[in-house]
Amino acid sequence: MRKHFALSVAALAATTPTLALAQDVATPDSGDTAWILTSSALVLLMTLPGLGLFYGGLVRAKNFLAVLIQCGAIAAIASLLWIVVGYTLAFGEVTNGWLGSGNAWMLIDLGQVRANTTIPESTFAMFQLCFAAITPALMAGAWVDRARFGWVVGFCALWSLVVYAPAAHWIWGGGWLASGLGTLDFAGGIVVHTTAGVSALIAALLLGKRQGFPKTLMLPHSPALTMAGAGLLWVGWFGFNGGSALTAGEGAASAIIATHAAACTAALAWLAIERVSVGKPTTVGFATGAIAGLATVTPAAGYISPGAAIVFGIVASCVCYPMIQVIKHKLKIDDSLDVFAVHGVGGIVGSILLAVFISQDFGGVGYAEGMSMGSQLVAQLAGVGVVALWSAIVSAILAVMVSIVLPMRVTDEEEYEGLDITSHGERAYEFD
Repeated sequence: MRKHFALSVAALAATTPTLALAQDVATPDSGDTAWILTSSALVLLMTLPGLGLFYGGLVRAKNFLAVLIQCGAIAAIASLLWIVVGYTLAFGEVTNGWLGSGNAWMLIDLGQVRANTTIPESTFAMFQLCFAAITPALMAGAWVDRARFGWVVGFCALWSLVVYAPAAHWIWGGGWLASGLGTLDFAGGIVVHTTAGVSALIAALLLGKRQGFPKTLMLPHSPALTMAGAGLLWVGWFGFNGGSALTAGEGAASAIIATHAAACTAALAWLAIERVSVGKPTTVGFATGAIAGLATVTPAAGYISPGAAIVFGIVASCVCYPMIQVIKHKLKIDDSLDVFAVHGVGGIVGSILLAVFISQDFGGVGYAEGMSMGSQLVAQLAGVGVVALWSAIVSAILAVMVSIVLPMRVTDEEEYEGLDITSHGERAYEFD
């Protein structure tokens, strides 16, 4: 059964946006549709409130609400733009391999069943909308404490159309990286985590450091909230990766098992590294390790065995943990909540490891016809490199463009007082 599944997956992977287990059908399958709608809700849960709580607990109390409203506003604007034009740019009819055609703007004229799936195209569009919502929200962790709210919304709105939508088309929408090179990305290691991670690093560089960085300790105000947010992200990731199979079958179950295995392994490995390096395992370390493992396994979850996912989890912690030290302490880049070191690096490493562990020799689903470990590695490196370069250059241009109209950074006084009260006129906590 596993080998038969492997062959069908390998044949479809190079030409479909995510894995599908059936060719075109006349009517949707109710079970598959229900699972993808449920997965959509799980992915949205990752953003609202999962990501907000995870990031919010890591900042100082005076900036907690600012993080929550940024995550919410980013998700809202990205969702609306996805409906208007983002979906058709990413998943419209393939014409030149660079962008989808305008056949589905405003989500008009959607097919009864999405090609190569058993679900309605409206269900597919909703599922992908949730990905488009969380991806720019991931970047918010890079600029907490200092970015102006108007700039955040403006930058992320343009970014979702000019960076995310093209990258999604190139790999998931039948574009040139997938159809021409054979680049694979099961659930977003390149499309989601590489784009957001690299772009976050660029934004952090352009915004500059927070006051006192790196000498002043800026401790999380509530590790408990961070732990709760990480738990919501972890559970929601089952829909993120499991839903990307686009069917309620073995593909979804396999992806979820691999996802959970990688998260468990990475969380425990991170604690072990902390115990050796700083003397005590921490809740923030457990949460961060789990997210690193989840990001790393995402591009490969549906292609690899659970045993391979354990390897992904170990590698995630062993690579992402020291990368945080490199970014913050050696390069002195104030990527405040380690978006690049955790999401970006995790997504990149997982996308490259995919080329090895997709092999049937390691329990994977096997390579597409005409592909080998070497050619798949080249395809993965090319996909990561192209998308990372596109994300970096375009993000820098967009960030500066938006800053001409909407200033990028709050004043020193506003930063000192905290964004909750200076930008939003509220405090997360009031004590009489």
